[in-house]
Amino acid sequence: MAGTYRLILKRSFIFLNGLTAVIFLLTCLAPYLNPTQWWFFSILGLGFAFILILLFGFLLFWLFVSPRFIFISLIALAIGWKSLASFFGFDISGAYDLRKEKGSIRVASWNVARFIELMRNNNKGSQTRLKMLDLIKAQKADVLCMQEFYQSTDSSRYNNIKYIQEKLGYRYYYFCWDGDGDKQWFGQIIFSRYPIVDSGKINYPRPSQPESLLYADVLYKGDTIRFYTTHLQSVQFKKQDFESIEEIKNREDSILENSKSIFSKLKRGIIYRSRQAKIVKEATRQSPHPYVITGDFNDVPNSYTYFTIRGELQDAFLEKGFGIGRTYSGLSPTLRIDYILPTHDFTVKQFNRVVRDYSDHYLLVADLELKK
Repeated sequence: MAGTYRLILKRSFIFLNGLTAVIFLLTCLAPYLNPTQWWFFSILGLGFAFILILLFGFLLFWLFVSPRFIFISLIALAIGWKSLASFFGFDISGAYDLRKEKGSIRVASWNVARFIELMRNNNKGSQTRLKMLDLIKAQKADVLCMQEFYQSTDSSRYNNIKYIQEKLGYRYYYFCWDGDGDKQWFGQIIFSRYPIVDSGKINYPRPSQPESLLYADVLYKGDTIRFYTTHLQSVQFKKQDFESIEEIKNREDSILENSKSIFSKLKRGIIYRSRQAKIVKEATRQSPHPYVITGDFNDVPNSYTYFTIRGELQDAFLEKGFGIGRTYSGLSPTLRIDYILPTHDFTVKQFNRVVRDYSDHYLLVADLELKK
């Protein structure tokens, strides 16, 4: 009788391992299927990290119990290697050095969440804003790209452009001054210590949020480098959505009822980002110069958005980072949604993810060397 139970248990584990492997392979399809028609695979792809952990769990289990069955996980991992390679950084070359090598240009990218506080005061938000600005200054970046930037010319509010120019030493910048009639502006911005010789923007079509793709051509030691920055469609979760997620985690109330709004917003965001990703890809393809794409894509590496924009570009984190590289502090420890993507005209010398809980995103820094 005991032998029968062991046989049933063993077959159950084989079945569950096989099912996990199939689901893993389905998540690996997400980068290749347009979410407009195949949005379900994109939503499934958001669970890539957790399915991957399960798959490795089964692999370790069989390694100690019955090694011949590890092939179930190994075959799935081999087939989905490209998704795995975009998810995990394997570089263990050493710690980040704040001192920049001669000949390198340092690029920083950060979703600054409007610097937390808009009004001039001395509350906790304003103190966090100053900490953020000090952190930016400490990086000594040559080019600084920011998303969810806030600017005001109202004397009662913060003039962040003026502060960064005067206190941080960034003489040149490109910002999209699309005013709302209230002396306030929101969007992306590119600062540079080197002259900006050209710039422009491409607006994303409605009904997505009024974001855009900015570019600035920077004159760097006789060469021109184009820097792009963007913020793609967010999921736009509200307080009640986060509360619903917590209720689902704690198994409170109806899971189905709590999931409706969340599922709908995930689907809408994925579809909008897929359209924006195509616009980014087409725009960057026309660049006459070596270029670097930075920004908050609001999507994970195993996504249609990331694969479309990245294409054959380098990912600074994958080149010189180790681990999962989380860039968003909320929801899940696996969310890498901010990127620095240079063309192969550059050598990625080093990369750093500055983990500070000031914004809900982490500051990214990369040293790049333009190849001769």
